Amino acid sequence: MALRHAVLAALLDGEYSGYQLAKAFDIGVANFWHALPQQLYAELAKLEREGLVEGREVVQESRPNKRLFQVTEAGRAELEAFASAAPKPSFIRDDLLVKVQSADRIGTAAVITQLEERAAAADAKIELLGTLLRQLRGDAEEDEFLLRGERIGGYLTCLRGLSFEREHRDWCLRIAALLTRRQAAHARG
Repeated sequence: MALRHAVLAALLDGEYSGYQLAKAFDIGVANFWHALPQQLYAELAKLEREGLVEGREVVQESRPNKRLFQVTEAGRAELEAFASAAPKPSFIRDDLLVKVQSADRIGTAAVITQLEERAAAADAKIELLGTLLRQLRGDAEEDEFLLRGERIGGYLTCLRGLSFEREHRDWCLRIAALLTRRQAAHARG
């Protein structure tokens, strides 16, 4: 997947400024695609040059003018072609896993701390995703929302993010506890 497809998918919800798009990425899209704001602005400019999005300037009285972007028919066609293509396999690339792989050769104290920090970060993200899921479905029960909700794509990706963060937190805590026990056992001799 290229950043272009994640941007096009995010813009399906309506017209966004670059700033609003960055906020949308922070909240929902970050579950499956990370991008810095400057990457998003560059991608919007590229997509506009290619005719996949169109921008319009909005004059504001007390603030600088802003540009709002929306997907064009060509952009929808690009996204549909992407959705029809076979997906690439998922993979993990995580520096913390390299540290865990090396832990029994380089010492574990720093790795244990980082695992615990990562677990705490996952807990914060779990809370954020839970709040977002409740906001997305409103007063509806989850099963009812999933069956009858107008748009469920963002909800489904948040569910995947929630599942990932829970599993990641549990793994980090398990490995931190295991390394702590090993460290104690080796210290005893």
